[in-house]
Amino acid sequence: MTSLTQISEICTPAGPLPDAPTLPDQYDVRGCLGEGGFGRVYEAWDSKLCRPVAIKCIKHADAARAGADLMREARLGASLRHAAFVKVHAIEDDGCTQSIVMELVPGQTLKQVLAAGPVARADALEWTRQVAEAMRDAHASGLVHGDLKPSNLMLEPGGAIRILDFGLAHQLDVLATAAIAPEVLQGTIAYMAPERMLGAPLSPQVDVYALGLILYEMVCGARPFAALDGLALAAAQVQTTSDGWSYPLDTSPQLIALIRAMTARQAPQRLAGMAEVLARLAQLEAPLVSPAPPARKPMPARTRRVLAGVLSVALLGAAGWAAAPYLATLGPSLAPFSESVEMEQGLAALKLFDRPGSLDSAEQHFRRILERRPDSAAAAAGMSLMYIQRYQTDKRDETWLQRANASAQRAAQLNDQLALSHIARGWVLDNQGKRDDALLAHAEGLRLDPTNFFALYGQGVTLRRMHRYDEARARLEDAIARFPQERVFTDELGSVYYEQADYPAAERLFRRSIALQPDAVIAYANLNAALLRQNRDDEALQVLQQGLQIRPSAKLYTNLGNALFLRQDYVGAAAAFENAVSPTRGAPGEYQLWANLADTLNWIPGREKQARAAYDKARELLAPRLARAPDDVLLVSRMGLYAARTGAQAEAATLLPRAIALAPTSADVQFRAGLAYELLGQRDAALVAINSARRLGYPVKFIDAEPDLVALRRDARYRPD
Repeated sequence: MTSLTQISEICTPAGPLPDAPTLPDQYDVRGCLGEGGFGRVYEAWDSKLCRPVAIKCIKHADAARAGADLMREARLGASLRHAAFVKVHAIEDDGCTQSIVMELVPGQTLKQVLAAGPVARADALEWTRQVAEAMRDAHASGLVHGDLKPSNLMLEPGGAIRILDFGLAHQLDVLATAAIAPEVLQGTIAYMAPERMLGAPLSPQVDVYALGLILYEMVCGARPFAALDGLALAAAQVQTTSDGWSYPLDTSPQLIALIRAMTARQAPQRLAGMAEVLARLAQLEAPLVSPAPPARKPMPARTRRVLAGVLSVALLGAAGWAAAPYLATLGPSLAPFSESVEMEQGLAALKLFDRPGSLDSAEQHFRRILERRPDSAAAAAGMSLMYIQRYQTDKRDETWLQRANASAQRAAQLNDQLALSHIARGWVLDNQGKRDDALLAHAEGLRLDPTNFFALYGQGVTLRRMHRYDEARARLEDAIARFPQERVFTDELGSVYYEQADYPAAERLFRRSIALQPDAVIAYANLNAALLRQNRDDEALQVLQQGLQIRPSAKLYTNLGNALFLRQDYVGAAAAFENAVSPTRGAPGEYQLWANLADTLNWIPGREKQARAAYDKARELLAPRLARAPDDVLLVSRMGLYAARTGAQAEAATLLPRAIALAPTSADVQFRAGLAYELLGQRDAALVAINSARRLGYPVKFIDAEPDLVALRRDARYRPD
């Protein structure tokens, strides 16, 4: 099929136009606006009604099916009542040629508007609203456009959006014999829902997806994967999610969430229809302030008149669904994947490591590469990073760490000049407790790739775990400047402030993290903890429930258990902690969760045996980690406390002084040591440590809520004020 030809200027010849259609005398044909395999569109003057019109004519009068399709299109257009749709004036048939006489729409296509860059945020939302309202009415009538894209949306001089070519997406240009032009196919695929490329039938969600992409382009100035075309573009659309798309710094989280909801790859996860789109648009804060785009010079009157014709309903989009023969074979041809796209999407999924299914998705992408090219160092490094996140966020199974180590070593053997090989090694070393070596590995990764997300994140995490807080802050603030929309850096910086007992600063950062990614439950757990440390218990519980409404999480259940424990609701706390170690709702491989459960069971009559078993489980899980990192103060102090809990006095007596020596200014370490000394019957040492914890900022309410410190709190030497 030949591409739709757009002429820059209407030529009004002195004599008849070559190949001009035979039309009733009332139509004075003045120029050809566009041409495709389906037919031509002309600008004409209707002398009876004294108005300009656009006339669409099929090329071959003997094509009965094409004529029937043209009739169907005309009837579809005539059935649409919303003002956004182009009006059909008449159907002309002289026995040889069939034509639709339509409204000539003045203005510019949205594609032309976007050529100048992103539009003002208020305009983007208003134009999206107009299209959504019109398409809601069409969907209610059982009609789907199926080919929404910027070139099919016309912006009139008064600001109204008009929708062109309704109904053409339902049909195939049976007269097409040549291949569709690449630029036309690219534009069509770029806004096509993934399920359509794989042969799914039309549905309202197809239009929702396309409108979401158009909204993204209006906000960002370019569509996703703008550099790709053909099969590479199709593969990217089918194999990726919109969660990894980037946005301008001033884009609100609510707007980002709307675009993601409209462009979800899986149709069941997408907004169901335009009514939901309109509801979400109404919920957005108004007005959303954004920098206005540079003022555009007004077009000369002559140019406006020309564009009124050129950019009329003539852009029939017949070329768009002439891609149907191509798309019929697209699904199978997607199997020969793009390695670069697989790698990009695997790393994008890794960035969302705490979202359900993201690690599975990352693993699938990396495995596809390794199945075809086992010597891919990048894919091996990606697998290592995926295993590390499973180890950190899933079950704390030592097998994951072993696999991460093996994959990192493999990546280094394959290519030691690849930044990702060093970065994967850095994450493994950090989780092995070899943090000085981890910093060296991350530094080498950053030398090779100075803006690598995973290196910057890993460096910040390692520095925090080493209590090198000033350096951690500097690295994380730099990372936030580079990646302002990535919540992990903001969340990690909040953890730095939290560990330094600057709870208001931590709270601000955790709230910012939630704003950046509203479904990241870890941020709700962190915010809950910061609020509890500020004695804002009711607000903390409210935040906790907001997180649990999103999905179950070991951290959320842990914080809920802690809150109930503080209220001396030990039965309720135990139930929450049991959820935290549940294989389906929590993380049964995390030692601290078992210790929390054990602490609570101790105070429920008849459950002492279960408490001892939970302590033993905590020590069993903690032991290999402590062996790898014998100077990790967090691990040392907790193992000392658990030893005291289980009566291992000699072990506790060794570990507790070590913990205090490693971090003498840590309120949490002092509290654990004080509690352990009290359990061991060493009241003097317990008082020193507990009073130190209080002076360093440990909340008095937490000390008061600990049942094992009842006797100590009655001691005259305990100073709660």
